[in-house]
Amino acid sequence: MEKYRIVFFGSPDFAIPPIEGLYENENLIAVVTQPDKPQGRGLKTLPCAVKKWALEKGIYVLDPQKIKGNVEFFKILKELAPDLIVVCAYGKILPKEVLEIPRFGCWNIHASLLPKYRGASPINWAILQGEKETGITIMLMDEGLDTGPILLQKKVSIEPEDNALTLAQKLSDLGKEAILEAIELHKKGLLKPIPQPEEGASYAPLLKKEDGFFTFKEPAWFIERKVRAFVPWPTAYTYIQGKILKVYKAKALESENNTPREILRINQEGILVGTSQGALLLIEVQPEGKKRMSAFEFACGKRLKPGDLLT
Repeated sequence: MEKYRIVFFGSPDFAIPPIEGLYENENLIAVVTQPDKPQGRGLKTLPCAVKKWALEKGIYVLDPQKIKGNVEFFKILKELAPDLIVVCAYGKILPKEVLEIPRFGCWNIHASLLPKYRGASPINWAILQGEKETGITIMLMDEGLDTGPILLQKKVSIEPEDNALTLAQKLSDLGKEAILEAIELHKKGLLKPIPQPEEGASYAPLLKKEDGFFTFKEPAWFIERKVRAFVPWPTAYTYIQGKILKVYKAKALESENNTPREILRINQEGILVGTSQGALLLIEVQPEGKKRMSAFEFACGKRLKPGDLLT
């Protein structure tokens, strides 16, 4: 069976398993990524994960500063004559001029069960909303934001201990499996586009720093979801004595007749704090200007004790 000529659009680590699958099974002729950006504490200008991977494989790479109205970029894509463009966490919306180039259209590997969680941050918002399952949608792209017809979907459970990092890894691996299956079905003439229903549609906007903020007046279960949803960024955080305290690991526990912000217990497990509903066990934290540490270490350093209020 013929191998499809594929141009892959992607940028972060999430896109690596899918691009590896395409490289191993199809004819990956070029990669389009985001331009190099300052990264890390030293703000060194470095390539994104997909560009680094592609350069190591000797694959032709394009990293345009902009796509909309970029006539030269459109010309190069047309000359490449791809059968298919596959998009996975690229970070920019593709204009009509790009969508019309490949013979079989542009397919997006989206990390939700569309029409739920259209947009930039579907993994984070699925955890925050308490979803029990999510998945991958292979979608035929149109000019809207994740509104195109569905080609194939695969589901995965969201476990109670999953955070945005662990769930992203599951979905990244599932994305590789899904795109290869979709291509095989397409070659056999068995892939039928299904329009997305508008009923049940929701939006997962780009994360902002303030999304991670919480107070102990919120329910413990909701704070725990924030902790899991916003790792590694923006991280769930609150203010203690006027300074930021980031929380990397926490667990909601049942508790009655407790006061929000009151420390109920301190031991090697962590700091148990009252909330508006239940109690929150702080397990791993990072005080402002310091390294990550166990909540027990933090409590010892601050000389906290049961009955104190975290203000």
